[in-house]
Amino acid sequence: MSEYANNRITRIFEDHRQAKTKALMPFVVGGHPTPDSLPNLLKAMDAAGADIIEIGFPFSDPIADGPVIAAAMHEALQNHVTPGKILENISAVRPHIKAGLVAMLSVSITDRLGRAAFLDRAVAAGLDGVILPDLDPEEAPEVANLCDRRGLALGLLVGPATTGSRLASILDSCRGFVYLLARAGITGESDTAPEVEARVTELRKLTPLPIACGFGIGSPSQVEAVTKHADAAIVGSALVRRLQNASDPASCASAFVQELSTGLAQPTR
Repeated sequence: MSEYANNRITRIFEDHRQAKTKALMPFVVGGHPTPDSLPNLLKAMDAAGADIIEIGFPFSDPIADGPVIAAAMHEALQNHVTPGKILENISAVRPHIKAGLVAMLSVSITDRLGRAAFLDRAVAAGLDGVILPDLDPEEAPEVANLCDRRGLALGLLVGPATTGSRLASILDSCRGFVYLLARAGITGESDTAPEVEARVTELRKLTPLPIACGFGIGSPSQVEAVTKHADAAIVGSALVRRLQNASDPASCASAFVQELSTGLAQPTR
């Protein structure tokens, strides 16, 4: 675990904790909007102030993803984007950015290569963690152990209705942060601000880990509503939708990240 303590994700959240500030975690799909757009997107979002960037690995049967992200993943697969290609893109850009990089992918993608082997490749490429939305809670301790040995963060999803022993088991296997769903259902934009105060308060009593909140967050006001309580706001569909038809995806991503950052809750004096 000593190696894990130096994980970039842990350091980022610790820096924010000490400064009493909050983090922004934008999400993009690897290979979208074009097969080769990822490196420039990562550099642009990093320069714009993104703290941690989630990279979705395209999957034919997206888990909990709404129509915007599902369509982006389908398009990337049609363009023959592979996990190997995404890892190559990450490896090429890692030395040039300071943001944390986390892969969000189906556990079945890791199983094709073997979980340990995939995580080895993830580390070699410069990833700082993985989010596995469909990992069976019974298998989570084993995967957490694999991540511990490699200094990787492991984000597991906590839904609004997850309680009791299942919740305790998930939290026990998280490494680096907890991924809290702001609402039930699938990803996508919403007109309302998520109500997460009660849930975050509950989780704080059960885990010392930072809490990142996603699903339905796509505006500065929604970022503010979430980060008044949680440690980070995750924004996916709203960004992916903007990138879909952007003439300059990198500039589009940069501008939106800067806009979202204006909503990050400020420390109280």
